[in-house]
Amino acid sequence: MDSLDHAQPAGTFGGTHAALPPQTAPAPSPQAVAAAAARITANIDQVIEGKHDTVRLGVAVLLAEGHLLIEDVPGVGKTTFAKALARSIDCSVRRLQFTPDLMPVDVTGVSVYNAEQRNFEFKPGPVFANIVVGDEINRASPKTQSALLECMEERQVTVDGTTYKLEAPFLVLATQNPIDMVGTYPLPEAQRDRFTARISMGYPDRNAEIAMLSEHASADPLDVLLPVADAAEIRSLIAGVRAIHVAEALKAYAVDLAEATRQAVDVRLGASPRATLQLLRAAKAWAALDGRGYVIPDDLLFLLVPVLAHRLLLTADAHVAGRTPQDVLAQIARTVPIPQPAGSNGTAPTGIPTAAR
Repeated sequence: MDSLDHAQPAGTFGGTHAALPPQTAPAPSPQAVAAAAARITANIDQVIEGKHDTVRLGVAVLLAEGHLLIEDVPGVGKTTFAKALARSIDCSVRRLQFTPDLMPVDVTGVSVYNAEQRNFEFKPGPVFANIVVGDEINRASPKTQSALLECMEERQVTVDGTTYKLEAPFLVLATQNPIDMVGTYPLPEAQRDRFTARISMGYPDRNAEIAMLSEHASADPLDVLLPVADAAEIRSLIAGVRAIHVAEALKAYAVDLAEATRQAVDVRLGASPRATLQLLRAAKAWAALDGRGYVIPDDLLFLLVPVLAHRLLLTADAHVAGRTPQDVLAQIARTVPIPQPAGSNGTAPTGIPTAAR
């Protein structure tokens, strides 16, 4: 950022929208948003083989003004995906490698004494970028992880009593290894709740892995990946996503899904109101990616696992029985009544769509 705007700290509940510049033109149509998102997705697909749905979900999180957590074992392309998404957009990008000795000031920035001017001068940290790639975030201590809480939720950083606003768009793309691996710290519940969605890359299928061997043998595809959008266009697309319509019945359905996680016998910590809000925002982005100006129940069902699973804490009995958050959410999807159009006798889906698992 060329300059830093000062502002007074402001408390929030449930998350805030990043401040977008005043619109000088109407928000783009859902079809325009879908076309732009398809262009970004296709660009990333040049690097990530056989993971189109995963890539598309990452783009949806960006347009939903959220943050993305990528969790999987080493070597399956977590960092490559994060870097490919960042390079597909012509905006400021900073990468931060999390290590056990990383300090909070290494993330947010620090005030340094200027001997010539005899005052303190703020040196911005890596979070002052449109896209922040946090590699292996759970290798840093919880103290350092907590340095991201304010900027992820309120799009601002407070240092020495002065608050600096972060420029829109602002996306934290974090990768982490499973918590049972050596040298990792579990993310605090408050930080997990700030990530709109968690995805797993998974191993590529046989054909995709063979194609990867051919394409990565002589050069790294990231080296030739060019931007296909810029920050101004992303801000415009975000405005288009905000304009997507959500029926009152679907808002109630989203609340019913979240409430069901809080009442489930296998869950000791269910989805927060912030999770409900982010589920709805993600559903609006998913609808826009399909070129629709309205949300349908299938949008919420598709996103149920990616958006809610990482937020749920199960009881000890559930762990002993081998139950997972995905199992709980599948049961909730089957039991919570789906709103039907007036006069419709259609049958509700029996569970979460396969692609959402």
